[in-house]
Amino acid sequence: MGQQEKEPEITVEQLPDLLANDNAVKLAGVDVDGQLRGKLVSKKKFLSIAKSGFGFCSVIFGWDMHDMTYVRELKVSNKENGYRDIIAVPDLQSYRRIPWEDNVPFFLVSFFDPDTKNSVSACPRGLVKAQLEKFKTINVGAMAGAEYEFYQFKSPSNNQNDSLTSGTAAFLQQNPPHSLPALTEGMFGYSLTRPVHNSGYYYDIFNSCEAFRCNIEGWHTESGPGVYEAALEFGEAAQMADRASLFKYVVKSVATKYDITPCFMAKPKQGLPGNSGHMHISLVNHRGENLLFRGGKDEKAPYSDIESLSDLGRHFLAGILEGLPDVMPMVAPTINSYKRLVENFWAPVTVSWGLEHRAASIRLIAPPTCKPAATRFEIRVPGADANPYYVMAAMLALGWRGIEKKLEIPCPPLGKGEEVGGESDKGVRLAKNLKEANDRFTRTGSIAREVFGDEFVDHFGGTREHEIRLWDEAVTDWEMKRYIETV
Repeated sequence: MGQQEKEPEITVEQLPDLLANDNAVKLAGVDVDGQLRGKLVSKKKFLSIAKSGFGFCSVIFGWDMHDMTYVRELKVSNKENGYRDIIAVPDLQSYRRIPWEDNVPFFLVSFFDPDTKNSVSACPRGLVKAQLEKFKTINVGAMAGAEYEFYQFKSPSNNQNDSLTSGTAAFLQQNPPHSLPALTEGMFGYSLTRPVHNSGYYYDIFNSCEAFRCNIEGWHTESGPGVYEAALEFGEAAQMADRASLFKYVVKSVATKYDITPCFMAKPKQGLPGNSGHMHISLVNHRGENLLFRGGKDEKAPYSDIESLSDLGRHFLAGILEGLPDVMPMVAPTINSYKRLVENFWAPVTVSWGLEHRAASIRLIAPPTCKPAATRFEIRVPGADANPYYVMAAMLALGWRGIEKKLEIPCPPLGKGEEVGGESDKGVRLAKNLKEANDRFTRTGSIAREVFGDEFVDHFGGTREHEIRLWDEAVTDWEMKRYIETV
């Protein structure tokens, strides 16, 4: 993973020429759930706020993904402060054009406190940049790549003669989720023929991602009915988080044209594999040279798995392993996330690692299985439902803590034939549900509080309390089927 060539910087002075033939601009920020929240503004409005920003209602940090205000008032946005405006500042370097919307210009924004002018604590883009600033103090940069698996369903038909209600959301109000038909049936990972059945959609996604600057490196079917996987091209960490978020935007937008409903839930189907959202991370110097590769074999390495891993890389790995249990809500943020993180489904359930171990929480990819420049860590705990900014921020923050404290790797690696959660796995069992994870995340003295501060932990932890409360009050189909005639 080397350094990519930087795009030429866009300045405020260049905007009139850049937007000469446009009359509107689309702007979007990111909330705690990784959802894009934005609006279309006139070109005149955009040019007037491009440098200093504009007021954006803070309620996007005061409600959940269905616009329900949190059950407990949180600091960023609440009744007491009137759900006041915060300042949204466009990131000119995020400039793109949306190919499926007549190439309307698009910019991402970051959110700032109107009083302190500091980044809003919960702003996902700001959180990633704050971690990268720490690495800059030692002239180190971070590179990253992301992989997403997701199920796809045929949307309910709009045909009036069809018994299905138009629109997936409306349909699911009246029908069980399993009645949504999969895009393709059966299990066939890496199939060359399954995409032929929906070739227009398949290639439209790939080409739209390239046009929208969130390029796909690899694109194939994954094991599961109607499941695809995309590996996004690697790049600088902050840009990678942007592109990972925008990838979902592309998929959801393009899918609409084909009456397809993509699903990034961690575990949409009982008994089948879940949707992962693996993140690859490496560290580089100012010349783009990989800093995780040692330069040769360390014959005295405590484990043969890390004989080619640099001391910097060992400390970075140790930091992630030590802190992972304390940041679980950031990488597994929903009730459903923990349905994926169960034994026997190639999903990590412990603090574990190993060279080329695809079931461990951290898969080390290093020589001899890759070239030295590609040495990296694959973080395998996150599902496709996770906010990519929070995943990135969590791994960078924990890795930095490991470097700063010169931490030692806390547990031995898993061997190729050793199972995660088995007798040979010496790692701590990760949280089994969101409540357990959030209690550890928010507790006094948690590593999360140490690396992110109380304001962020209190806010994000409060948003997860909301999810837990709603789940606790829910009556599920499983309960109805099991108890309605027997209790």
